[in-house]
Amino acid sequence: MKPVSACIREIACDNTNKRFQAVNSFSAAQRTRVTMLDVAQRAGVSKASVSRFIGEDRALLSEAIAERIERAINDLGYRPNQMARGLKRGRTRLIGMLVADIRNPYSIAVMHGVETACRLHGYNLVVCNTDRNDEQERQHLAALRSYNIEGLILNTLGHDPDALQELHQEMPIVLIDRKVEQLHTDLVGLDNADAVRMALEHLEQQGYRDVLMVSEPVDGTSSRIERIDSFTRQLATHPALHGAVVTTGAGLRVAIQTFVQAPGNGAKAIFCANGLAALACTQVLRDLNCRLFEDVGLIALDDLEWFPLVGNGITALAQPTQQIGASAFDCLLKRLGGDKSAPLALDFAPQLIVRGSTRQPPTT
Repeated sequence: MKPVSACIREIACDNTNKRFQAVNSFSAAQRTRVTMLDVAQRAGVSKASVSRFIGEDRALLSEAIAERIERAINDLGYRPNQMARGLKRGRTRLIGMLVADIRNPYSIAVMHGVETACRLHGYNLVVCNTDRNDEQERQHLAALRSYNIEGLILNTLGHDPDALQELHQEMPIVLIDRKVEQLHTDLVGLDNADAVRMALEHLEQQGYRDVLMVSEPVDGTSSRIERIDSFTRQLATHPALHGAVVTTGAGLRVAIQTFVQAPGNGAKAIFCANGLAALACTQVLRDLNCRLFEDVGLIALDDLEWFPLVGNGITALAQPTQQIGASAFDCLLKRLGGDKSAPLALDFAPQLIVRGSTRQPPTT
């Protein structure tokens, strides 16, 4: 039988452990219910002092008071309501970003560039995906408005320019990749004409003579229109090349099969206007049992992680997505700072990455 003193010690230790567990078992929801007044009472200071501590006036407090407030915040697990503070000061430090298709690797890569730049400047990014749906875009724009975002980075189908113009009167907007003619804002993206020129010059130098350009359906998307128009113009300056344009979708298999099997002017190559078109073309070529890349060459605008893994690698025109995203935020930051200069168009050059899909043109 244990001595009474040992039992008392065990009971005391058990009670202490229970109190410790209770203090540390606060859920996140319970911790967020701690108010500024609770912190002030715990620290023995005024609510205004706590407000100064968590705001931009901490330097006005003495070191002793600041230490007491910091201890109280840590003890209580207080988390300031940043949204409420932002609304009170007229600033939320929130940037909105609307993308047409979040499944597109290009969108994800550019978004990473935007988010990294936001973080470096103390902003948070709110991202919405429209899934290429006009009604969803309208709903997301209304939601972003309700969050009191300070500015918007926009990758849009542009089917409702009036709504975008109205929103632009409330906040600065920067467009990525796609123009909206009625919207006079900064635009950041790829130099599409230069990218197409680089692709065709590379194919010609490698000995290809027939080129099939494969694009996603245009659907009013300015970057796709620019690439197709540039392809047509460039063919006129390269008489050795012969080309045609088709789009992804139900007819792609037949179009590629016809291109590969038809007699031509020499070695054949497919030019994919973006990463999604490259995926669709690669799948069709495999279904047709083409010898990658002996029967037909392949070059793609975009450079995706899987490109080096197909055959002996797909030649790519890599877009500087990190730079595009960061530059879009920089443009927005200047507009938030009051810059009223004329809208900018920042067109970045791609980088040609040569792999096996265009190194050895097939013999005819």
